[in-house]
Amino acid sequence: MEPTKYIWLDGEMVPWDEANVHVLTHAIHYGTAVFEGIRAYETPQGTAVFRLTKHMDRLLRSAKAYHMPTEWTTEDLTKATKEVLAANGLEAGYVRPIKFLELGAVGLNPANARVRTAIITWRWGAYLGEEGMRDGIRVRVSSWRRFPMDVFPNAKASGTYINSILAKTEAVRTGYDEAIMLNTEGKISEGSGENIFIITDGVVYTPPVSAGCLEGITRDTVVTLLQEDGYEVVEKTFSRSDLYYCDEVFFTGTAAEVTPVREVDDRPVGDGKPGPITKRAQELYLDTVHGKLSSHPEWLEFV
Repeated sequence: MEPTKYIWLDGEMVPWDEANVHVLTHAIHYGTAVFEGIRAYETPQGTAVFRLTKHMDRLLRSAKAYHMPTEWTTEDLTKATKEVLAANGLEAGYVRPIKFLELGAVGLNPANARVRTAIITWRWGAYLGEEGMRDGIRVRVSSWRRFPMDVFPNAKASGTYINSILAKTEAVRTGYDEAIMLNTEGKISEGSGENIFIITDGVVYTPPVSAGCLEGITRDTVVTLLQEDGYEVVEKTFSRSDLYYCDEVFFTGTAAEVTPVREVDDRPVGDGKPGPITKRAQELYLDTVHGKLSSHPEWLEFV
């Protein structure tokens, strides 16, 4: 990671190396933090943050789910994001807002812990690699199951991501690029940090939120763009074998953007290359975030 000049911390621009917390910070010990992943893109009209307001709304919903009071509104946080991007001179990059519990409690009851809020920005390329974006990646179905619905899969909480870390590291250590996680009922949920789509006979399928996946903002974006382009997109619960029999597979996420999957469990997907609908989804998404398509100008929030 390449450091930038400033981190926005509780309303102040703090130099990168000085944005520190105490070792007794509650979030370090118990994972009591909620966060978002957001991207800023360079467009012909200037730097734009993609669906910034939507992401900040979700951050505050996640905080509410975990009883984290906040003094900052969505409007405050969107304004702060633009300010820290400008202060760091980033035309494009990744944005990580996080709310976490710091000092004031050491045990499992965090009632007296101080709530802190930070926004970090840095330069970041393709999460799964430029080659993966172009040619597709190799994935495996993880031996680790997705946490059940009763731990808020729709809240992006740091503590629950240990589940994803176990799946991701297992995949990488065994020679794959990414993992696909099943839920406790053995149905496809999502990747370690991405939503998943499959295509069979020209129809695009993605698991419903009830399968334990995050209600992803990139997922919503791609569904909307494909439907507007004339494709049928269906929320449907599907199984591991459907991954082996389908024609195309791709991941979506702020970090992953739209990444094709060329192989699942050592079985080629289709002919082992990104398929036409996957390529179209990727094209629509990248053209939208870079300001080349004007169908949803409200999604681009300019710095």
